[in-house]
Amino acid sequence: MFCGAGLSSLSLLMRMLQSEEFKDCRYLLVDKDQKKVNDRTWCFWEKGEGFFDSIVHKRWDKVWFHGEGFSKQFNIAPYQYKMIRGIDLYQHCLNILVKKENVRIIFEPISSITNLKGKGVVELHNGVRFGARKWLFNSIPFDKPKAEPGTHYLKQHFKGWFIETAAPFFDPSSNTLMDFRVNQEHGTTFVYTMPLDETHALIEYTLFTENLLQQEQYDEGLRNYISDYLQLNDYSIKEEEFGVIPMTGFTFPERDGNIVYIGTAGGQTKPSSGYTFQFVQQHSAAILRSLLKKGHPFPPKQHGGRFRFYDNVLLDVLVNEDLPGDKIFTRLFERNSAQRIFRFLDNHSYLPEELLLISSLPTMPFLRAARRVI
Repeated sequence: MFCGAGLSSLSLLMRMLQSEEFKDCRYLLVDKDQKKVNDRTWCFWEKGEGFFDSIVHKRWDKVWFHGEGFSKQFNIAPYQYKMIRGIDLYQHCLNILVKKENVRIIFEPISSITNLKGKGVVELHNGVRFGARKWLFNSIPFDKPKAEPGTHYLKQHFKGWFIETAAPFFDPSSNTLMDFRVNQEHGTTFVYTMPLDETHALIEYTLFTENLLQQEQYDEGLRNYISDYLQLNDYSIKEEEFGVIPMTGFTFPERDGNIVYIGTAGGQTKPSSGYTFQFVQQHSAAILRSLLKKGHPFPPKQHGGRFRFYDNVLLDVLVNEDLPGDKIFTRLFERNSAQRIFRFLDNHSYLPEELLLISSLPTMPFLRAARRVI
C-alpha cells in the first residue's frame, strides 16, 4: 500500500512493478489529489541516464554561480543539470498505473494512518478503511520529526515564476544555479534561473530560514531580481509555484510496525541543502534491493555518519548566524570545482576531498558550530 502519490511513492512503485519479484503483487495507491496540475518542479544534477530520463523537460551542461564579488560559469561534465516538471512525472506514472489490473488508485483525503497490532491501517475521509497485508509505504508527513541535541530545523521556502518574454532573451545552454547577489535581509537568500528556451524560463526566489515570508514579499523579490539583475521588464507570468521543504537534522521515523516512511516524511531530504529528488531515487532503488535480498525495506541510512555531522554543523552555523549563508556558498564555489561540490552534497565524496572542501571555508565559525553539535 502507498499513501501519497507524489515523487517517493511513484518512484518506488514504478520500480517494484518493473521487478520480476513484485510486478504481480496487488497494490493500493491513495492520494487526495488527482495530480492534474503542475504543482512543482524538480531540478537536480545527475550523471548519465536516470530512472525518469525519458520525461526530463530540460537539461544543461553548464551552470552559473553568482555571489558578492564572484561570478563564474562552470562546465559540470560528467554531470548534467536536469529539470522534471511535476505534471510530467505524474502523467507518465499514472498513465502506466491505470492500465495495471493489480494496481488500484483511490483519490480521497486520508484522515489517519495508524499501527494496529503491527499492521498499517489507513482511514479515508469518507470513513473507508484499508489494512496493509505486507508493507504500507507512507510519504505523508503528519507530525514534525523528533528533535535531538545539536540539531536545528530550518525551512527551504521558495516561490517560482515561469515567465515568457516578448523577444528572445535567455541563453538556454546554461542556467543560474545560485545567485546570492540579492538582498540578504531575511536570511540566506538566492535566486536560480532555469532557461527553457530563448523566451521562457523558471525564476525561483529561495530562502533558508526559520520563518516563511508573506506572499507579496516573494513576489517583490522576484520582481526586483528580474528587473535589477536580469534587467528584463517586458515579460508575462505564465505559471507560479510555491513550496516549503524541511532542512533539519531532526530524526525522522523509519518505521512503525509495517508502516515504512519514505520521501521527505522518511528523512530523504538533504538537511543542509533541501535537495530531495536524487536522494528519493537512491532510496527507492535501495529499498527494492533490500526487499529482494533481505526480504525487508530497510536499507542503510543515506544521511548518517559523517555526512549527518556535516549537515548539522552547517545548519548550526546558519541558525546561529556565525557566517552568512551567501558567504559560505560563495567561498565554496570560488575555491572548488562544481563536481567536487556536487559529490559532497550527494554524500558521495571521499574524506580527502571533503577535507579540501572544508579547508576552503573559514575555520572558526565551523569549529564553534562543531563543538555545539557534538
